[in-house]
Amino acid sequence: MNRRNFVQVGLAAGAAAATSAQARGPAPRGPQAATAQLGVLELQAGMAAGRLTAQSLVAMYQSRIAALDRAGPKLRSIIELNPQAAAIARELDAERKAKGPRGPLHGIPVLLKDNIATADRMLSSAGSLALAHGPAKRDAHIVTRLRAAGAVILGKSNLSEWANLRSPRSTSGWSARGGLTRNPYALDRNTSGSSSGTAAAIAASLGAMGVGTETDGSIVSPASICGLVGIKPTLGLVSRAGIIPLAHTQDTSGPMTRSVSDAALLLQVLAGPDPRDAITVEGAARVPDYSQSLQRDGLKGARIGVARNFFGNNDELDAIIEIALKDLVAQGAVLVDPVEVPNSSKYGDSELDVLLFEFKADLPRYLADYAPDAPIRNMEDLIAFNVKHHDQELAFFGQEFLTRAQAKAGLDSEAYRTALANNQRYSRAEGLDQVLKEHRLDALVAPTGGPAWLTDFINGDHAGNGFSSPAAVAGYPHITVPAGLLHGLPVGLSFVGPAFSEAALIRYAYAYEQATQRRRAPTYPASVSRRSA
Repeated sequence: MNRRNFVQVGLAAGAAAATSAQARGPAPRGPQAATAQLGVLELQAGMAAGRLTAQSLVAMYQSRIAALDRAGPKLRSIIELNPQAAAIARELDAERKAKGPRGPLHGIPVLLKDNIATADRMLSSAGSLALAHGPAKRDAHIVTRLRAAGAVILGKSNLSEWANLRSPRSTSGWSARGGLTRNPYALDRNTSGSSSGTAAAIAASLGAMGVGTETDGSIVSPASICGLVGIKPTLGLVSRAGIIPLAHTQDTSGPMTRSVSDAALLLQVLAGPDPRDAITVEGAARVPDYSQSLQRDGLKGARIGVARNFFGNNDELDAIIEIALKDLVAQGAVLVDPVEVPNSSKYGDSELDVLLFEFKADLPRYLADYAPDAPIRNMEDLIAFNVKHHDQELAFFGQEFLTRAQAKAGLDSEAYRTALANNQRYSRAEGLDQVLKEHRLDALVAPTGGPAWLTDFINGDHAGNGFSSPAAVAGYPHITVPAGLLHGLPVGLSFVGPAFSEAALIRYAYAYEQATQRRRAPTYPASVSRRSA
């Protein structure tokens, strides 16, 4: 069950005013704008040649944030800037001069979704006022790895509060702390979620790369809608420790970038073993050098199934994906068309049940470890906090999913075990594993989802169906790559494969991206239509 389908839009604090203010505002131009579009390897070349420094990159992105996020289009994608970023960049520049770079992320400014714990001067809040009390007690494991690689944590990005699991009437891209994130391709349209701010910010080149999180669709959907590459890794490849949880059997973090190359470089750093997350012991043994997958002929001989049961939601979208299929064939792929992912309708209700069970169980563990001074200790406390702070948290939509989670029994209950077994049976053995084995496939392709819908605070989201759930529920990898524009709005092509097939999927995605170059930078229009596109 795609979480975007059971999280419908509601009102958002200040959103009506934000949406009515349709001023586009001037976008930064000139050399700075050109530099902001560069990939990580190009930025490294600039720093090696002395044309750029980590300090100049931090200053450049901060300038763009001031011009595009705080003023101009007012994207509201950044929830908080790191006050230590400039100092960290200065230290990394000195280290580069003295010792050379640590690796490809040395001095690169990175944005983190605000449900990833950082033990610095920033908050880690999932967008909720309930966690706006102080910094986390320790870094998330992926933050430790980013810092060790020399990345500069530039700031935290806005998100759908509590990663979009609060109310069936909530809106993607809204949080009590950050307000409503706006889509840089059309300011009156939604960013999807829950990694809404990361998607909008990286699309607008407000950082070199971003890290999102996904339980179901929260990386690949906003990435697709904002014209990005998004990688949802295999469960167990990247540590979950220090990420504010929804559900441990589906949660993961992953790259959101403007290119496949950058996504591969970022995944290389994020992936790895963590003693705090035992599931990564197996996953860490499978981490290859993802840069070796950046092959322009990477589609040659790949046997790829076209998952036709995820087409048919939008004729114009399907037409764009048909062009993408021809591109795959032109690059040497062998298409098996059609195939069907079986039983994909059999775990919708049970997926939501598992999320609610695990959200209730996992939240107290995170709070005890990373936020022991928070005013809440568990789901019951969170519900009470929101009631107490009604005007900020509940004035526009409720917390129905939180109350439903609180009513769930423990993870030793038969209801939970039955729901989880159902999910794993129909998403894995009788789902993706079955279709991949039956047709001897290396991967599946389908539209990631539809284009961005108008943000509608009365009728709610109009997301339609997407291709996120099979891989999300199974815990398998999923990559989305820009496939083109539909009336000015980005849409993505998805590659899904078996567990720990990230290297192969990156190879296919890179070959497709390099052959087509379909991504276009946003221009921040107030709106788009058939006439204007």
